[in-house]
Amino acid sequence: MSTSSGLVPLPVTAVTCTEDRAHVERTAVLDLRAGTQRLRLGPVSALAVDRTLHAELTAGHPATVLDARIVRSWTPRGPRPTDDDSALRRRVTALEEERTDLEQRRDRLRIRVDLLGRLATDLLREIGEGTGFGEAERDRWARELDRVDGERDSHGERLRVVEAKLADVATELSETQRAMQLSETEPAELVGHIELTVRAPAAGQAVLRLSHLTPCAVWRPAYRAVLDGDSLTLDTDAIVWQRTGEDWSDVRLTLSTARSARAAEPPRLSEDRLTLEDRSPAERRTVHVDLREEEITDLGPAPVLGLPGVDDGGEVRVLHSPAPVSVPADGRAHRVPLSSFTSPARSEYACSPELSPLVSQVVRCDNLSGHALLAGPVDLVRGSGFSGRGTLGFTAPGTPLELAFGSRDDHRVLRHTEETRETAGITQRTVLTRTVRLHLSRFSAPGEHDDRTVVVRERVPVSEVSAVEVRLRRDDCSPVPDAVDADGIVRWNVPLPPGGHRTVTLVYDVSASGKVTGL
Repeated sequence: MSTSSGLVPLPVTAVTCTEDRAHVERTAVLDLRAGTQRLRLGPVSALAVDRTLHAELTAGHPATVLDARIVRSWTPRGPRPTDDDSALRRRVTALEEERTDLEQRRDRLRIRVDLLGRLATDLLREIGEGTGFGEAERDRWARELDRVDGERDSHGERLRVVEAKLADVATELSETQRAMQLSETEPAELVGHIELTVRAPAAGQAVLRLSHLTPCAVWRPAYRAVLDGDSLTLDTDAIVWQRTGEDWSDVRLTLSTARSARAAEPPRLSEDRLTLEDRSPAERRTVHVDLREEEITDLGPAPVLGLPGVDDGGEVRVLHSPAPVSVPADGRAHRVPLSSFTSPARSEYACSPELSPLVSQVVRCDNLSGHALLAGPVDLVRGSGFSGRGTLGFTAPGTPLELAFGSRDDHRVLRHTEETRETAGITQRTVLTRTVRLHLSRFSAPGEHDDRTVVVRERVPVSEVSAVEVRLRRDDCSPVPDAVDADGIVRWNVPLPPGGHRTVTLVYDVSASGKVTGL
């Protein structure tokens, strides 16, 4: 068996990026000789998963792949700069050496200044002892004191100069290292290549297709919504991060929501026994009810607390980049355009005072992208420019979507509630009456003259048992609600003129029989 000494290039041509890893495909043209031979291809990322390595040759050549494996080699980086280092890396090395030299000089000067201080202390003690014994050597003591003070001043000034220079070098070194981190990446010390064993009955060229899984790659959807009058333009992008150790240059990028790491085994079935018991006389006489909050969802799964993943509505979604893309292995976020559409938009000013006292501009349109819009952040842009960031929920193709373009600072809503309880003496029926008053006001600029309609939504309880009845008192409501849906959401379309004030009143009764408890 012959073994080639050269390294055949094996570039990345296609990548399928999932939630937390990537499926990498490589293609290369091999010049095969007759017989069995071993080829070295690469380099490849050292993070490639060995058990997922798959290699195949095109059907146009009768060659057969006998073995394919990943071989890794360790080449640690030396302490000294090499000839192919950049100017920034050489500058960092020079600054580190200069910093080390300055630190040594600073330490020597500090020791010298400390010794001179001790010498001055000893000289002053000698002067005191000599004076006590009647010895007066004024000239020698003056000369010694002047010499010690001069040395201390000289070395102290040199120490201050060295410390100032050391601070400048540390600042420049920090800035240079930051610039190098932003512009360069450390060369990989652990690299790999593919050893491919091929048997060919005749010489010729064959196309090799090789694939494997690689960790350290992730993607998430992101959007950009531009509101221009009565039309909304929504751009769908993918934010891709990868730190696989090799750059993806001009590759066909596919984005999938498949979760390959999640186990596919069905859950174990356990025995669940149901038993019937007779109710006690006290239980037959009473009906216990509870008030609970329930979120109304139209489409998509329930939100999951924790690190957000890709919300695909429970079905694997696959998106394709329309053009080849390049994603360097620097671990930073790279935006990849996927699709864009423009749709007529319907805008309204909505308010739910029970949840928030703010009046928000809500824009609704249809999903005309041709694919499902996965849940993700949205950059909101309108006539004045970037106005904030919102969240888009999972939206199926062709279904309506809605985006909140921020609150209106010129509107104010105040909410007050009152509650009364009455119990009839004979039937022991309890009636709970609740009154909700909403005070809406609008502050307008001098040039505004048109009315603005604010859609106000409140809710009333919905009873699931016949012993409890909820009744909306339309005659006492002011104004009469425009609509009430099956979920208990009451809606008003309130017109507000410039500088106008309106009060909305909602009154409803919750009536329960005497055997109901817990209300």
